[in-house]
Amino acid sequence: MKTLFLSAFSVLSLSFLTNCGENKAENYAKNKKTQELTLVKTTKVETSRITRPIIASGTVNSASEARLAFKTGGVIQKIYVSEGQYVAQGQLLATLHLTEINAQASQAQEGLQKAERDLQRAKNLYADSVATKEQLQNATTAHKIATESVKIAGFNQQYSEIRASISGKIIKKFLNEGEVVAPGTPVFFVSAHNSGEWLIKVGLTDKDWARINVGERTQIKLEAYSDEVFEGIIKKIAETADQATGTFETEISLQTQGKKMASGMMAEVQFSPTQGSPKQIIPLGALVESNGKDGIIFSIDKDNVAHRKKVRISYLLEDKAVIDKGLEDVEKVVSTGGAYLSDGEKVIVN
Repeated sequence: MKTLFLSAFSVLSLSFLTNCGENKAENYAKNKKTQELTLVKTTKVETSRITRPIIASGTVNSASEARLAFKTGGVIQKIYVSEGQYVAQGQLLATLHLTEINAQASQAQEGLQKAERDLQRAKNLYADSVATKEQLQNATTAHKIATESVKIAGFNQQYSEIRASISGKIIKKFLNEGEVVAPGTPVFFVSAHNSGEWLIKVGLTDKDWARINVGERTQIKLEAYSDEVFEGIIKKIAETADQATGTFETEISLQTQGKKMASGMMAEVQFSPTQGSPKQIIPLGALVESNGKDGIIFSIDKDNVAHRKKVRISYLLEDKAVIDKGLEDVEKVVSTGGAYLSDGEKVIVN
């Protein structure tokens, strides 16, 4: 009887130990399988009306500046100032050799005197009925032409020198004494030193030009003050493109915030156009691969299965990626851990 009891007890003990061993094995297998799954974080895909900013580089200029030139062409005889020098309004800056110009003025004066004699003679002959009315009219016209020629010659004499049109600083001297200069070619670039307004001039492409408007605000960074951000207001937008560059010159009024400014300082201007279209936005970290405008992300379905997807990147905005297409049916993307995934892999979402 005792032997029978011990046998039954042994059987029960063996069965219990077997069941415990099986449960431990199953739990171990489940835990191991769970541990093998990749832990990821997901982020919901945002849809927002966003506009891509426009970035352009330019230079700071005084609102009052002038490019001074001779009205007539010739040989530069004398330059009286140098770069960096301050000048007063009306100050003589440069002159041309006047030999040719004076000769033209003298020639015009002689022509006028001859025209006056011819006109007087024609009047006398017409009074004596010797000259015709047509001859008198021709003499009168010749006299008028000679008079205007004298005015032109005198004007050219007057503008065969350059005087400062504003008080300011000679920023640039383009030519030197003895050089031949064509009419209207800038010789000096003068910036008003007492101007209270500073402008930044940038060139924009036609696509960017069409997205901005006068009066809109901009953000400006200056190399001289790299840790500060200045505000600007669009003051003027060119209506025609520059023939040399093909860009549209845009002027931005710079709010100096009390800082010292100088013409020629380098500036970077960021425009933020008001109009925009709805775009899908994901964290930059969700892109596991990128090649130009093409990128790869992983989406997660309701069963926590990762799916590899191709997307078309519009542009990057700080720590975000703006997507053109590829996320039409996607609600969530893997934002952390995507680099370790493969297509169709089951994951653990944290």
